[in-house]
Formats: sequence, C-alpha cells, structure tokens
Amino acid sequence: MAFVTRQFVRTVSSSSTASATAKKIVIKHVAVIGGGLMGSGIAQVAAATGHTVVLVDQADDILAKSKKGIEESLKKIAKKKFAENPKAGSEFVEKTLSNISTNSDAASVVHSTDLVVEAIVENLKVKNELFKRLDKFAPEHTIFASNTSSLQITSIANATTRQDRFAGLHFFNPVPMMKLVEVIKTPMTSQKTFESLIDFSKTLGKHPVSCKDTPGFIVNRLLVPYLLEAVRLYERGDASKEDIDTAMKLGAGYPMGPFELLDYVGLDTVKFIMDGWHEMDAQNPLFQPSPSVNKMVAENKLGKKTGEGYYKYK
Repeated sequence: MAFVTRQFVRTVSSSSTASATAKKIVIKHVAVIGGGLMGSGIAQVAAATGHTVVLVDQADDILAKSKKGIEESLKKIAKKKFAENPKAGSEFVEKTLSNISTNSDAASVVHSTDLVVEAIVENLKVKNELFKRLDKFAPEHTIFASNTSSLQITSIANATTRQDRFAGLHFFNPVPMMKLVEVIKTPMTSQKTFESLIDFSKTLGKHPVSCKDTPGFIVNRLLVPYLLEAVRLYERGDASKEDIDTAMKLGAGYPMGPFELLDYVGLDTVKFIMDGWHEMDAQNPLFQPSPSVNKMVAENKLGKKTGEGYYKYK
C-alpha cells in the first residue's frame, strides 16, 4: 500500500510539475523600449541568442546610433569569439543584426511581442505613462518588465491591469559582458511570470538571481551605501580617496575602489538613487544623502562622463 501511495504521489507531483512548466511562456519576441546604453545592450544579447527584437525609441537618429553601437559591439565580440574563423564571426554579426528591427512607435510593435523590457529614464511618472499606454495594445499573455535600478517595481506595475504579468528585470552595464540579472518579483507577480523570466534570463546566457521588491534589490542595496560610507570616511579626513581605493582593491579584492566606481557609475546616478531612498525612508541611516556628492553634482562634476569627478579624466 505504501508503495502504491508513493507511486501515486510521484505521479501527481510529476503531472503538477509538467502542468506548471507547460504554463510558462517561452519568450521568443522581445520589445525593448529605450535605445540608450542599457536598452541597446539588452536588445543585443536577446538578438544574439536567437530572439526577434524590436528596439524602440522616440527619434530615428537615436535608433540609428543605437544600431551602429550594437554593430560595433558585436564586431568586438566576434573578433574574440571567432578569432580562428573570421567568416563565422561575420556571419554571427550579420545574423544577430538581422534579428533586430527599430521603431519609434512603441504601441505599434507590442501587439506581437511576448516580453516588453523598459529601459528609459528613471522617472516614475514617465514609466507609468508608458506602461499605461502599452497595456492597452499588448496581448494578454505579454509580460511587462522594467530595468529600473532604483524605483519600486510595484509602483510601476500599478499603472497597468497586468500586475501579475509584471516584474523587474535588472541588467548590469555593460549588458553583453555582465552575467548577472536580478529578477524582481512583486507580491502580485505570478509564479508563471517569474519562472518565464528566469528561463529567459538563462537563455540569454545570464545568471539570474531573485529578490523581493525592496529598495535597490540586492546589488545596489549593498553597493550604494558602501559607496556613500567611503565618501563619509574621506569627508571626515580619516583617509585619502587614493588610499581608500587601494585598500578596497588590495584588501577586499574589488576590481575598482569606491571612488573609481563612483566616477564610473556617475555621481548624478548615485545621488538620484540615494535621494529616492531617502524620500522613502528618511530615518534610515544608510539612506542619508552626502553634502559633498550633492555639491559635485551641482558643479557638473559627475565622473568619467564629464571628465571630472573624484578624479580627473582626459
């Protein structure tokens, strides 16, 4: 009897697993909204793994620049990956580019997509307006995802009628090189949606990790307070920025010191994230803004992109 019971449980369990798997969406067609660095990177890795991709932005000149940037990136990858076979490298570039089309009207392309990934400006109102509009045109099965690094996924999802088919899909820069993807599940995100995005991330050759809809998710929640604490250490005169950077590289094995990383990420980006968290939880000691960072941003000393931050760049 015990044997029969075990067999019955196994059969039911197996059937349930198969049923759950069958319900998952196999993502083949992707619309990426935003032709900037992140959006272009997401479009590139999706196209390189056989997905049909539409890259969307407001202006044709931005899209042309994005497509050119993707082509240059692919050529660099092909040169390394197919060093012994240049012809195969050229074919890889051509095939990947053939999987990418561009469009300046998001509403006109989402009707035939399985996944919409948003990678536009970090502004809740703008994101909400975009998703509210797209929600009317996308099919019922289509999953919506935001690449936001600092805003609450739930707040963005609430602009739609598909909270169960909405999640965070946070890639890291540069997307073609960085293996990590944070998959953010809100209280409303269905297991089917979550598992579909996990599978999609793996298909891209990425390593997905899961996190609840908490400020900064995993990486930024740990990284940004660390960066600001390094600034406070420097502000107090406890150590020079050069010694702090050296200490963290040689003592902790980090590839970049905190001040080098601040300049690389952009002080305006770090300030934006911290300001948003501070607004959410002003009493949290980890979320206190830095007066010196605020001053440097006001002076447009944002790091590498402006030629000066904590260090100067030619």
